Amino acid sequence: MEHRHLIAILRGITPPETVDVCQALISAGITMIEVPLNSPDALTSIALASNSLSEQAAIGAGTVLTKKQVWAVSDAGGTFIVSPDTNKQVIEETVRLQLLSYPGVFTPSDAFRAIKAGASGLKFFPAEVLGPKGIKAIKAVLPPELPIYAVGGANPDNFTEYFAAGCTGFGLGTYVYKPGMTAADVAERAATAVAAYDAGKPQ
Repeated sequence: MEHRHLIAILRGITPPETVDVCQALISAGITMIEVPLNSPDALTSIALASNSLSEQAAIGAGTVLTKKQVWAVSDAGGTFIVSPDTNKQVIEETVRLQLLSYPGVFTPSDAFRAIKAGASGLKFFPAEVLGPKGIKAIKAVLPPELPIYAVGGANPDNFTEYFAAGCTGFGLGTYVYKPGMTAADVAERAATAVAAYDAGKPQ
């Protein structure tokens, strides 16, 4: 399954709204969807989305801090793990279970610790603090084929700056979803993000 490198982060979503919101994202062209584990009953939301939409989207979990949580996400049908840190055990267990691992990094030391543990890609967070210049400087010493995502401050208005810095894609949190938004709200914002991504992506 081919995906745009756009991860929708649905922090705070609840099980009853999950499938409708995910369908709105998919229809707009975002097919990587993360449910942070500090959302209400997150594993139920992941299971619902995975059972309904696994052929149309990759459903994963964010804010994953322990090996036990990796197991739980895998059991719920999740296919990728986003962690806020470079916990070696979490990354290695994710890889062992054949899930994709996207740990959060901020420094070159973080990045190489994650790479050594087997990370599939890196989440630069908070991107708004590092800025495109900071990411570009770190990117220069990383394996060129490794996907890197700007998360925390990336939005359609600045995609081109982060692309120019070497970013592969973006994680979109409150830009694309906040508790209380309708599926129609999410669809509209997701469509704007997809248009900006497609227009700015280096050819």
